[in-house]
Amino acid sequence: MDKVVPDAAAALQGLRDGDTLSVGGFGLCGVPSVLIQGVLDSGARDLQVVSNNCGVDDWGLGVLLREKRIRRVIASYVGENKEFERQYLSGEVEVELCPQGTLAERLRAGGSGIPAFFTPTGAGTQVAEGGMPWRYAADGSVALASPPKETRELEWFGRTRTVVLEHAIVADLGLVRAWKGDRHGNLVFHASARNFNPPAAMAGRVTLAEVEHLVEPGELDPDQVHLPGIYVQRVLALTPEQAADKRIEKRTVTPDPAAGPADRQEA
Repeated sequence: MDKVVPDAAAALQGLRDGDTLSVGGFGLCGVPSVLIQGVLDSGARDLQVVSNNCGVDDWGLGVLLREKRIRRVIASYVGENKEFERQYLSGEVEVELCPQGTLAERLRAGGSGIPAFFTPTGAGTQVAEGGMPWRYAADGSVALASPPKETRELEWFGRTRTVVLEHAIVADLGLVRAWKGDRHGNLVFHASARNFNPPAAMAGRVTLAEVEHLVEPGELDPDQVHLPGIYVQRVLALTPEQAADKRIEKRTVTPDPAAGPADRQEA
């Protein structure tokens, strides 16, 4: 039952070229940065990554993208990363855009044994009708577009609505970051880090959790556990330095009106 491993290399044992990774985090919040660096150090390539976004140029999944380790991305948001934009528009990486709530549910469904589900999200758009560019050619033309999805007319809340069939996502490895966790893999997430980390963990056939504060079994209040240990196979306890190494995606400050011109310029 003790799932703690000594380092990222041990946590990532079994990682292969071409694997699919479900990766937690929202923007740069709750990103499993130590495990991502371990993936980079492993040399694995041709990876398919499923995550809300792909980090920024020098942090999060952006470090894998920068080194051309990612072949395909399934995400709901691709802003804040100029290298991601460049690779996508030049045909170097394939991108499947998915509505944010649908992506979370596809991951959760994969971990719950639900192969597919219907949702009204995307009905009447290219999400359902197909034609979204998945991969561009070097000349800027569309080399691969999304196929049309199955739709149905279903009675829902007293009226007939068009709904879209979405398939669940199951990953070879799930990579997540938790605020607290015990040796059995029970995890607690903090604030916005709870958005995509739980479904990303559920979707992994083998899930690896880096934990900022490791506690002993029994120390976590069962009512406070966000993800039970049955979904987690390996736990990596972070050092205080690793736990504190976090980035802010965008910093906005208000100048002090009492400060002089030099002080305002420095701020």
